[in-house]
Order: sequence, then structure tokens, then C-alpha cells
Amino acid sequence: MHYVEQDFAPAPKGRWYTHLYVQVLAAIAAGVALGHFAPDMGEAMKPLGDIFIKLVKMVIAPVIFLTIVTGIAGMRDLGSVGRVAGKAFAYFFTFSTLALIVGMVVANVVRPGAGLNIDPATLDVSKISSYAEKAHETTIIGFINAMVPETYVASLTDGNILQVLVVAILFGVSLASVGERGEHLLSLLEDVSVAFFKLVSIVMKVAPIGAFGAMAFTIGKYGLHSLAHLAALVGTFYLTSLIFVLVVLGLVGKFAGFSILRLIAYLKSELLLVLGTSSSESALPALIEKMEKAGCPKAVVGLVVPTGYSFNLDGTNIYMTLAALFIAQACNVDLTLGQQLLLLGVAMLSSKGAAGVTGAGFITLAATLSIVPSVPVAGMALILGIDRFMSECRSLTNFVGNAVATIVVARWEGKLDREALDAALN
Repeated sequence: MHYVEQDFAPAPKGRWYTHLYVQVLAAIAAGVALGHFAPDMGEAMKPLGDIFIKLVKMVIAPVIFLTIVTGIAGMRDLGSVGRVAGKAFAYFFTFSTLALIVGMVVANVVRPGAGLNIDPATLDVSKISSYAEKAHETTIIGFINAMVPETYVASLTDGNILQVLVVAILFGVSLASVGERGEHLLSLLEDVSVAFFKLVSIVMKVAPIGAFGAMAFTIGKYGLHSLAHLAALVGTFYLTSLIFVLVVLGLVGKFAGFSILRLIAYLKSELLLVLGTSSSESALPALIEKMEKAGCPKAVVGLVVPTGYSFNLDGTNIYMTLAALFIAQACNVDLTLGQQLLLLGVAMLSSKGAAGVTGAGFITLAATLSIVPSVPVAGMALILGIDRFMSECRSLTNFVGNAVATIVVARWEGKLDREALDAALN
């Protein structure tokens, strides 16, 4: 795999402003200022963020496809593909469950919704009806059925990451199975992947504009004041996510031989982009490239990162149990330990059913509450106004979680390049 020099590399000394993370940070600050002081103008900036997200989504499918196909075909040993997938899903299940438990424990200790004394009958549920309808569509059977595209090309055009993943794995296995006859095609696909990663670097040059537009719209539409009356929930969620990343994932990193703080510093440009756009997908192609540069094999990166975006949602899982118990506390619904464990189990399943759906965090919460009748779905109206602010934290936590998972699985496989990892993080 030939790497393309990107804006992620250190800028020449004395030209700090050429760093992508500096530009994105400045753009976020400018967006917040515009949205606060000129709300109408801030809302009008929405197309800038939308266009940037569309540009990124345009390259996600081919980048994933090429990375997985060339990675699997280059491995030759198809048994190792199954091992990587098995280890990845074991990791996903363990830490997704742990994230749900952490959210539940914190909600019971802090009790951010206690004392609000909300009557669900007085809430306006008209704004959450569309989320509830989508939640009913996200069944496990429907999710599995949606993994298979109608046509081969549809997987690359519909923007469904799981469909791309399925098709790429099948094609990669097929290409590896034909032996020497597939060498020319494999070489061609590797050359094409170089061009697509160059395209990613071109798209990333406009990342500050996209981050500016998205942040200006968010602050202009919802305002900083919208955080005030539900600050307890927002603060609890951010603090819980921070503890999960620094303590839980930090310990994972320590046992795997790397520092979570250095990993965060290594990914600072992408994390700021995720913060600005409230979407972890905006940095997916860059994450693939950076994980390869950090010593993770292409086949491992190609399998773990895309599947992690659907199955390893640590931030979303923390949010689901925390928000569900907040609603229960706010509506004076006392849940027994058994009911909370049922809520946790349903949340684990529904989080997979809504994978890949826009606004998945809010939709999976609706799906969970609709199955657990003890907590009123109408209570979601309480957090609708601040969900946008919490989506940023969900995306950041999900992003870091998938970066950690990639390194851990690569280490489990015994294929992690320690020298490359140390060079990248240091």
C-alpha cells in the first residue's frame, strides 16, 4: 500500500496555521461565535456542513471496499480473516456491554433526572413521532435483511456501510481464492486505492469550512442557552464518556502497550472534525489511513473500522442507558434492578438494529423505550432539544473506541508493527 502525504503530517516549523487541527479548531470557534451573535446567519450556514458530509460520504464506500478487498486478497490465508472477524466481534460485544453498564451505574449514582417531577401526559410528543416510526422499522430481522444489497453496484451507491462490508468481504475472499490469476486485478485495485486516498486528502482540505457551517447552524438553531435547563444530563453524559475513554479504554491501551492520551493526540485533527460536524463518518476515511500508518495491517483495519462503526458504539451505548434512566427518573418511574437489566439487554439488541441509520442514537433510544413499557416514550421529548449537543460526544467516544479496537485486534493477531505505532504516537 502506497501512502499519500496528507494534511495529517506535521507542518513545517513556523507555519502552525497549516495544521488541519488548528484550522478546524479555528473554524469551530468562528462557527460558535456566528451562531451565538447572529443566529439567523448561523442557521443559513447549514449547507456548508451538509455539502462537506456529502463529499466525505461520496468516498467512504469505495475507500472501504478497496481497503477490505486488497487487505483480504493480500493475506492469502483466509483462515486469518475469520480469526480477525471473530476477535473483533468478541471485543465489540464486551465493550459495548460494558459501556451500557457504565451508563446505567452512573445514572443510578448521579440521578440527573431526579426532582424534575414531569407528567408524561403534559409533554409534546409530535416532534418525536418520526423517530418512533423509524425505531419500529429497525428490527433485528430487518437489519440482517438490509445487510444484503439488491445489486452489487447498489452496495456502493446507497451509502450503507454494512452492505459495502458484506460485498467487499465476499469479493476479497473470491479474489484471494483464484490465486495467481487475480494478481493483476489486485495490483490494479491497489493503484486505484492510492488515487482514492489522494481524493480523501483533497476533500479534507475543505474540512474547516464544513466544521464552521455545521457548528454555526447548531448554535444558531438551538442556542447555547438550550443547554442550561438540562445541563445536569449533558454534563453527566460528557463526564461519563470522558471517564470511559480515559479509564476503561485507557486501561485497555495500557495492557495493549500504548497510551490513550497519545492516541487521542495522534487523532486530534479527526476528533476536532468529528466535534465540528457531529458525525464520526466524516473522519472514517482518515481513520482508516491513520490506523494503517500506525502499524495496523490493512486487512485488520479494513475489517475492524467499518464493522466497528455499526457494532462498536461505546458512546451511543452510554447515552442510551443514561438517557433512558434520566427519563424514568424525571417522570418518577422507579425501575427495579430486573427492569434495568431488561432495559440493558434490549438496548444491546436495538443498538445493532439501528446501526447505520442517521440519528441512530435517538432512534435506538426510541426503539428501546418502545419495547420496555415501564419508561414512557413520551419522555424523549425532554431531551430532544439537547440531543444535538450530546450527539457530538457520542460520535467522539465511538470514534476513539474504534481506534482502540483496531490496535487491540491487530495486537491479538500478532501483526501489530510496534515500531510504526510508537513512531506515529510519539
